[in-house]
Amino acid sequence: MQNFAPLWEPLQLGSTEIANRVALAPMTRISATEDGHATAKMASYYQAYAKGGFGLLITEGIYPDTAHSQGYLFQPGIATEEQADSWSAVVDAAHSSGARIFAQLMHAGSQAQGNRFVDSSIGPSAVAPKGEQLGFYRGEGPYPVPAEITVEQMDDVRESFVTAALNAKRAGFDGVEIHGANGYLLDQFLTDYLNQRTDNYGGSPENRVRFAVEVCEAVRDAVGPDMAVGIRISQAKVSDGEHRWNGGQEEAKTIFSALGATGIDFIHTTEPRATAPAFDGEGDSLASLAKQHSGVSVIANGNLDDPETAAAMLHDGAADVVALGKGALANRNWPHRAKNNLEFDELDGRLFAPVADVKDWELDLPA
Repeated sequence: MQNFAPLWEPLQLGSTEIANRVALAPMTRISATEDGHATAKMASYYQAYAKGGFGLLITEGIYPDTAHSQGYLFQPGIATEEQADSWSAVVDAAHSSGARIFAQLMHAGSQAQGNRFVDSSIGPSAVAPKGEQLGFYRGEGPYPVPAEITVEQMDDVRESFVTAALNAKRAGFDGVEIHGANGYLLDQFLTDYLNQRTDNYGGSPENRVRFAVEVCEAVRDAVGPDMAVGIRISQAKVSDGEHRWNGGQEEAKTIFSALGATGIDFIHTTEPRATAPAFDGEGDSLASLAKQHSGVSVIANGNLDDPETAAAMLHDGAADVVALGKGALANRNWPHRAKNNLEFDELDGRLFAPVADVKDWELDLPA
């Protein structure tokens, strides 16, 4: 693996060919306009990663409707034609510098902490997330108790993901990633203590994954075969970093098998450490379990900033793509540095102060 060769192999993700196996992980940067439009600053921000050699860029979570989906003030949306049009410049900037770009579609559910449309939240059950809202995303205090989402509202949410995906296709995105991780709405359905429903969407793992499956199927059918579709999955959450699926590897098999059967092209797993066993003791990583049971390509995220570790994960077949978050924030040109055996910079804490938005000085960093 001299020069970490597995990182530089091209890959076909559904209809999308990416030049290498290094992706920019989605990271909330709350830098859109107040009404959810992507900005020129955001276009420059994403283009820097494309210029730096990332083969695939996955955007920050974008809200898909003008009801309960927004999670943060100044978060971008793709619910309206105007919002979709604002993303075209971001997509063009990424493409012009050689990268493919996927839109991550995110419904915050009960983990919302800033929404300009409503002052309430919804979740699978009337149970508040653990922990407190994030100050660097303009949040404060505990999460409020959400209203239990109705079946009719679930129909609306499912349709909003479809509309958002079609808007993303209109804007020129190469694919969409459905956010089913990190404690947001679809992950709340997967989570036993947040989902106390007694209908077909609660109880067993088969029931709790049902809503995510339906969203994947609906989006897959709507955008057609010429757009890549995937879903992000995790155990840990923004507000509960220690959470693990109680059913262990059997529950993982149920979840990944069900999602893989929807016709999507990839599953993106994110864990604190992507290479660590998914459950206590020894065993496979979450990415490896997704690879074994889904039958689709797997993107792995979580402390893969060391190129030797990242390349080994690809070489061992535990994942097909590695996605970098903080390592990418610290090094916009991480692929260039890895390929040329250059040193990496440490993460600058100013990126998160006073809020974790895109700073003007970031745009002057070398790409």
